[in-house]
Amino acid sequence: MSNRRTFLQRAIALGGGLLAAPRLFAQHQHHDVPATPRPQRGTRAPAAASAPLVQTPDVPNLPYRLDNGVKEFHLTAEVVERELIPGRKMKVWGYNGSCPGPTIQVNQGDRVRVILDNHLPEPTTMHWHGFEIPLAMDGMPYISQKPIPPGGRFVYEFTLRQEGTYFYHAHGAMQEMMGMIGMFIMHPAKPYAPRVDHDFGITLQGWALLPNSDVPNTAGMEFNWLTLNGKAGPATTPLLVRHGSRVRIRLVNLGMDHHPIHLHGHTFSVTGTEAGRQPQALWGTGNTVLVGVAQARDVEFVADNPGDWMLHCHLPHHMMNSMMDLMGERMITTSALTPTQAGEQMQLMTATGIPMSHGAHAQTAADPNRVPGFPQDAYMEMPMDEGVDKPENYGLAKNWSAGMMGMMTLVRVLPPDKYDHIMHLVAERDAKKGGRA
Repeated sequence: MSNRRTFLQRAIALGGGLLAAPRLFAQHQHHDVPATPRPQRGTRAPAAASAPLVQTPDVPNLPYRLDNGVKEFHLTAEVVERELIPGRKMKVWGYNGSCPGPTIQVNQGDRVRVILDNHLPEPTTMHWHGFEIPLAMDGMPYISQKPIPPGGRFVYEFTLRQEGTYFYHAHGAMQEMMGMIGMFIMHPAKPYAPRVDHDFGITLQGWALLPNSDVPNTAGMEFNWLTLNGKAGPATTPLLVRHGSRVRIRLVNLGMDHHPIHLHGHTFSVTGTEAGRQPQALWGTGNTVLVGVAQARDVEFVADNPGDWMLHCHLPHHMMNSMMDLMGERMITTSALTPTQAGEQMQLMTATGIPMSHGAHAQTAADPNRVPGFPQDAYMEMPMDEGVDKPENYGLAKNWSAGMMGMMTLVRVLPPDKYDHIMHLVAERDAKKGGRA
């Protein structure tokens, strides 16, 4: 988890300006401020400290430049290549090389300027979902503004009086389905109570990828790849939290399906929506929250149950990855399948570059094909631990990835020593990458 004091020291060293301690971001003049400080060894900040920055795993934060008190961000709408799982890539539309687009974080009351350049082959606009801003800045094509032509630019500028979890997206239906969305966090002028130690953001999306195609079919309604922050399980990055800490997870959905998001091992409270923080009297408790299309939900809980806990959509078809499009005409089927045939399909998949192993499949009966419906999960659980190896996965059980598909990730509630060690590994990894998220 990022260390607040270290971040401030770095910002001062870079800008030479004066930081206001209660604020999450400084009001430097003409200074490029990095939005994501490098993760540090985990130490919980004192209760009186400012709230932590929101972490959006697998999605970068967007830096800004301060121009006479205005926070100026730059976005470029462009084609992006996104890897869902190792060996399966898709070409989508996003911003600044990322899909979802980079996360924007500001403070309540900030004056914000977003310069949008269009590098797409068709016009686009940007809508600021749920923002209470002047009509001319709302991004409705032909209504509030002329569409931005290919190669064109539009400057959005507004003062933000709200707080909470919001998002930005292109205001064209097909462009939305091509992936043009990003999270926009407005930190409150007065920190929320109770204070959280970890704050995460996750964007939910669905994709219709036809066999042998790497471009989403935006005219289709059958979504066979479901992602969290642009990744499908087991390639999603776990959320790392210290045992006993208070955690907030912000969920944003701009797909075509509603998603009942379920957390194992804990009970949470729903503390916010796409309209901001809810009064505490309205907080409802549960372990599953329905995140509808174009909605945001904030959930908070105390991570008092140690272990590696699943966080996932509970729609069954959203807990799997499409295997059919990996093999074209020779696709996996749930009709009668002999072990030899299943092995041949596995060999075909590994030949395509999908780093899976057949060795961890569940044991089956001596003659399973006599049972109607076999196989179901028996030949879908294909581990790829090595293929998705990263510091955040350190210490997970062998073959853990076999049960992780689709819209699934983990919340890892770790003892202090293990949390510190993994965060150290993360910091080393990011240092080698030049500090990129």
